[in-house]
This record gives sequence, C-alpha cells and structure tokens, in this order.
Amino acid sequence: MSKLFDDLKQGLNEAIEFEKGTGKARVTTYVIEPVKEYSNKEIRDIRNKAGMTQSVFASYMGVSKKTVEAWENGRTHPTGPAYRLMNILSAGKELDLAFVSKE
Repeated sequence: MSKLFDDLKQGLNEAIEFEKGTGKARVTTYVIEPVKEYSNKEIRDIRNKAGMTQSVFASYMGVSKKTVEAWENGRTHPTGPAYRLMNILSAGKELDLAFVSKE
C-alpha cells in the first residue's frame, strides 16, 4: 500500500484508541502543493520529453488533439486537473498512473 494509506490507517487506529481512553491524540497535516501553470512552450516541451505525439498526449490528457494544438499555440490554456497531469509528466512520474495495454 501507499505511505498515505498507511498513515491514514495508523491515524484511524490511534483515533479509536484515543476514544477508548487508552491512547494519545496526534495530528498530521498534509499539504497539497499549488497547481503549477505551464506556458505553451513548456506544455510542448513536457509532451516531447514524454515522447508523445499530440494525439497520444491528447488521449492521455482526456482532451482532443485540437485542444492540445490550442494549448501549444497559446490560444487557450489548460485547467487545474490538466496542469496536475502535466506536473506528473514533467516530474517523470507518469508510470505511477495506470496505463492499459491493448494487445
């Protein structure tokens, strides 16, 4: 399992013990990084670094190829969720996401 899952599970067990009066309460705070916005050149660079065509990148992002073209030409800009996915790609963590192989 993930570290986050393990932390949540431990926290739940501690909360149960605290409610029973047999444990101490502890607080853990998770901070979500702000969404980084990318320029049209950075979007193109991220796509190229990932080795994706505009069509594959569009499929990965859940948008049309025309949308990717518009982002890369600076006519429109992605929204928060798209920027999050780009952040994953730019950090080289795309393999953390589930890819389905069609044979």
